[in-house]
Amino acid sequence: MTDPLRHNTPPIEGIDVPQVTAWLAQHTEISAPLQFKLIAGGRSNMTFTVSDAVGRRFVLRRPPLGKLLPSAHDMAREHRLMASLAGTAVPVPEMVGLCQDPAVNGRDFYVMRFLDGVVVRDVEIGRGLSEAVRTRMCHALIDTLCALHRVDIDAVGLGNLAKREGYIERQLKRWSGQWEQSKTRELPLIDVVRDALSARMPTPSPATIAHGDYRLSNCMMKADGSVAGVLDWELCTLGEPMADLGGLLGYWHDPETPGERGDPQTTGLPGFLSADEMAGLYAQAMGASLQTVDYYRAFAQWRLACIGEGVYARYLGGQQGSQDEQLDLDTYKAAIPRRVEAAARLLGLATR
Repeated sequence: MTDPLRHNTPPIEGIDVPQVTAWLAQHTEISAPLQFKLIAGGRSNMTFTVSDAVGRRFVLRRPPLGKLLPSAHDMAREHRLMASLAGTAVPVPEMVGLCQDPAVNGRDFYVMRFLDGVVVRDVEIGRGLSEAVRTRMCHALIDTLCALHRVDIDAVGLGNLAKREGYIERQLKRWSGQWEQSKTRELPLIDVVRDALSARMPTPSPATIAHGDYRLSNCMMKADGSVAGVLDWELCTLGEPMADLGGLLGYWHDPETPGERGDPQTTGLPGFLSADEMAGLYAQAMGASLQTVDYYRAFAQWRLACIGEGVYARYLGGQQGSQDEQLDLDTYKAAIPRRVEAAARLLGLATR
């Protein structure tokens, strides 16, 4: 009799195919043999599609290869967050299994059901959408962010996920530390902006679940423009909801924003709302003031620069695996100081 766990699948970087297959066959409903494929485009954790013997598809997430920064890439935390949000108004994938035995694959990993839809992660995908769908996506993104910020933290069992106070202070400390550990060059403006953010902290809003990396390309979207599922919960914590809004706007290409240049990016296409319109939708739905929005936009740009340097360093070190989509490292590297300069402008600081 043929052993279903035996297969001739070629080696997959980041996956011990026999060990992972055996674990999934024993602990989940997934049927061996399995096929694994790395999903290109991930800038932090590695993400794979998993196809099983009866034609079902799942998604496996694991940390990048090699040495990791402290507290980063916590698979159990991601799994817990999405499992806790199941049944709320926040659409998330259904969790299938979590493995925390390093003997299986070297690092923790979790598996979730595959979601059908599209991830709008580049301008070419965006061009394939109608203007009406682009506009509906904008409203759906804000509606989903509001749903997340309305979740009762204690009712879903996340009351002990993190401290509820001092979010910005913790974030400034964390990302300053990670910048120092991963930086590949000196960028003095990083420290100047950090100090300004520390000195100008607004009065915080009541703590909510803060996704930490909420953006269009971290959501699986349906053909009608609605959100099929929110993905990539690695940076989620309890904290400042306005920081999530600032983060969304930090990725939002808006041709009307001073300093934007180059070819139109995805959200600069007709049909997508402006950054100010997106902020206005959020403020109207949540009854929030936008007086501090530029502070949180600056915080987002500074934080994204720190995160981006870590991504750049991991690519230089070969920790992201052999992806079909190759990152233009020179372009990516050049974007990091531009983010810091954008943060400085939003804070009214000199950039030269």
